[in-house]
Amino acid sequence: QLQLVESGGGSVQAGGSLRLSCAASERRYRYSMAWFRQAPGKEREAVAGISSTGSKTDYAESVKGRFTISQDNAEDTLYLNMNDLKSEDTAMYYCASYRLSADWSGSYKYWGQGTQVTVSS
Repeated sequence: QLQLVESGGGSVQAGGSLRLSCAASERRYRYSMAWFRQAPGKEREAVAGISSTGSKTDYAESVKGRFTISQDNAEDTLYLNMNDLKSEDTAMYYCASYRLSADWSGSYKYWGQGTQVTVSS
């Protein structure tokens, strides 16, 4: 059972930056991965996705140009660099692995426990 552990969340003022990390407990066997987020009272939404080789990335419109997803295959770690953060980015952020759907923003088999990001204006 693959385990994912997120880190890097915290509190930041609007306009600031954070870098989230997601470490896998074992080799990911080249799975596609993604970041999702969920704010209180809202549905979970896909933020960014990356193919198993890292050659293709996708982003939600709301974060394009501000967030960057990347991975370090040697360390089995997924990253999300977040710049120019806004109050509406406040949410619990989750990483996910092993895509089950055709769409990058769809369903995944493995999920982390999440890391909280709070942006104050």
